[in-house]
Amino acid sequence: MKKVFASDFDGTLYFYKAEVKLPPESVEKIKEYQAAGNYFGLCTGRQVGGLTPFITGQFVPDFMITSTGSNIVDRDLKGIRKLFVDRDVIDRIVKDVKPRGNRISIDIDGVINVFEEMDYPGEYNVITGMDDAPEGLVHGVGIHCETLEEAAALTKEINDKYGEYLNAFQNVIEVDIAPKGTSKGEAVSVIRDYYGDCRIYGIGDSLNDLPLLEAADVSYTFPYAPAEVQAKVTKVVNNICEALEDSMQDKI
Repeated sequence: MKKVFASDFDGTLYFYKAEVKLPPESVEKIKEYQAAGNYFGLCTGRQVGGLTPFITGQFVPDFMITSTGSNIVDRDLKGIRKLFVDRDVIDRIVKDVKPRGNRISIDIDGVINVFEEMDYPGEYNVITGMDDAPEGLVHGVGIHCETLEEAAALTKEINDKYGEYLNAFQNVIEVDIAPKGTSKGEAVSVIRDYYGDCRIYGIGDSLNDLPLLEAADVSYTFPYAPAEVQAKVTKVVNNICEALEDSMQDKI
């Protein structure tokens, strides 16, 4: 039976506020895990283009679940499964939220689209709205909030208004929007089918990771995760290295 490990990115593997954002010991452990014949992938609300600048030259995931499951690619960035949200619905959300001053990022075919220039090492487009956005599949939207309370309220508002077409998830102070029926957990089921006879290990640090953790056969989180998340997992670990080692030692 194959071992397949699905990891959240921000707050789990990558720490954007820390001096060392991608700990080298984590990178080496991932490589060790893969060298042992196991599969390691990412499961995130980020776009493909929101990952590649930070992991290229570090390690190569066997798969990437991006935009909360709507765009799943293999190690060569070839599509495993692609879903989308109707552009007219995204246009309505942008017109609802943009006047409030929230920072918005739209995933179109894996490329980041934003409304103002930013300090970013990868490819992105600056747009004024969906009218001048590039053609292609809209895999998802990320909306930045200033507080947990604002993110929770906006998540509820979007689900109440547009739940017929999409799912919104609170990701700490971000709101991640994905196509209806899509979640990190639903995407894990796609990966399970993709690899066949396998045991899934999942790790995450936030409420939006709950579908991933609940879909995994073995799940992990951290002491700094919300209590609701800690209550749902198989084990609480100090870092991803501990989880990867535990997975390698698991007798199946």
